[in-house]
Amino acid sequence: MMRGSCARVAAAAVGLLLVAGCSSSSSSKSPDRVADTATAPTTGDSGGGGTESAPPTAAVEPIGWTPCTGGFQCGTLQVPLDHAKPDGPKIRIAVMRKPATGANRIGSLVLNPGGPGGSGLDFAQYAATRYPAELRKRFDIVGFDPRGVGRSTAIDCLADNGMDAFTQLDATPDTPAEEQAWIDGEKAYGRACADRSGDLLGHVSTVDAARDMDLLRAALGDPKLYYVGASYGTFLGATYAELYPKRVGRLVLDGAMDPSQSAMAANKVQGGGFETALAAFLDDCVGGGSCSLGATREAGLAKIRGLLQQLDARPLPGDATRRVTESIATTGILSPLYSKDQWPDLRRALDAALRGDGQRLLALNDQYYERGADGRYSNLMSANAAVNCLDAPPAATTREDVERDLPEYVAASPTFGRNLAWAGLACASWPVPPSGRPHPIRAEGAAPILVVGTTRDPATPYSWAQSLAGQLASGNLLTYDGDGHTAFGRGSDCVDRTVVDYLTQSTVPPKGKTCR
Repeated sequence: MMRGSCARVAAAAVGLLLVAGCSSSSSSKSPDRVADTATAPTTGDSGGGGTESAPPTAAVEPIGWTPCTGGFQCGTLQVPLDHAKPDGPKIRIAVMRKPATGANRIGSLVLNPGGPGGSGLDFAQYAATRYPAELRKRFDIVGFDPRGVGRSTAIDCLADNGMDAFTQLDATPDTPAEEQAWIDGEKAYGRACADRSGDLLGHVSTVDAARDMDLLRAALGDPKLYYVGASYGTFLGATYAELYPKRVGRLVLDGAMDPSQSAMAANKVQGGGFETALAAFLDDCVGGGSCSLGATREAGLAKIRGLLQQLDARPLPGDATRRVTESIATTGILSPLYSKDQWPDLRRALDAALRGDGQRLLALNDQYYERGADGRYSNLMSANAAVNCLDAPPAATTREDVERDLPEYVAASPTFGRNLAWAGLACASWPVPPSGRPHPIRAEGAAPILVVGTTRDPATPYSWAQSLAGQLASGNLLTYDGDGHTAFGRGSDCVDRTVVDYLTQSTVPPKGKTCR
């Protein structure tokens, strides 16, 4: 299943696992400080309800803050590798905060940009300059790299040259040999993650991260959690609310995921979301005149699908070591669909590819995978695969499953359906069995939670926001009628004002509110 990440997005060859995105009534007084321990619910890793009556687990160690970039303070939080063994080995969670700039401080606003695998440290630096000034005055802006991610104790899978080879695997195999190569590649990826990550690989579920987030809340001195989560960050936030409903302060879940859907169902819905976004891109191109992709949406779709088919047989030259294959080009097309601001980049890349130059599509692919100009990858995709494979059973376990399900995938997404069907095998041979299961999240007893959904969101389709808001006992849906992935901080004054009023005053929007 895909997920999503902030300014740069990523999908794994390990199954187009989306790295999801960002946007890029309480008292307004500062909260009292809390005790130096945090409690954990007695539920299993699949969730199922929270309680504040469980005995204390890990003691909350203070964060030693030191000045760092841009007026931020940086520090490290020590948490148990295994929350069931609070006195066992510890791992580190990298944290940074920028103190509130105003006098009437509310507390800490904890952020997650999505992924799984997106860096909350990078997102906090983005938010410290891009979020509405009123939020920055009233809240400390706090980012953290979840366990397994970035500058925290991190998952490691492949060396950079291995990732280059992995991303070029044929994700739409047409022959038994290509199918076996894809399956073997997925198995090798999982083995590499186990070899290079050790025991950490079994302890990076979303439930693990939510428990870390409660320890972080306590270390920050906040009795309740104030939080903005984008894309996958909505699943993390909803999981927190399920585990600790009475510790929910105000949660904004923007670009919502649906925790009740199976991996296969989610992949199909998400494929439809990308198909809708591609159609919107082509309508914009055609409507602007002089669209080289054709005079109609249908002509543009035919040209793009024809290009992908051509690249499957005859890849274009890329850089010194890589060719622009169908898989690379598909990722390069998906990447700019996350944001309408990048549609001109996609148009130029497709124009160039149709003339025989694939370098722009390769650059968009590299953006998606967080591959730098020096050829080095972030650990985004490693963390993405590890978290996804723990959080839910795979969409498929055998090639026969894929072949059976292919027609449904293609019906949902004629352009991307084959990729998503074969992506369903990404976790089939994962070295660690899943600890989570899809289930509705109600979070009974939580304070009002704000869910934000964008009508033409490619990565987290609007139907997911509707579903999550309906599942949550205290869910409130805000609709943004627009394009792109997530809505807060993306140019809608209506969305931004509604979110700010909720976070600062606990004001929830009226039922059915739609922003444009």
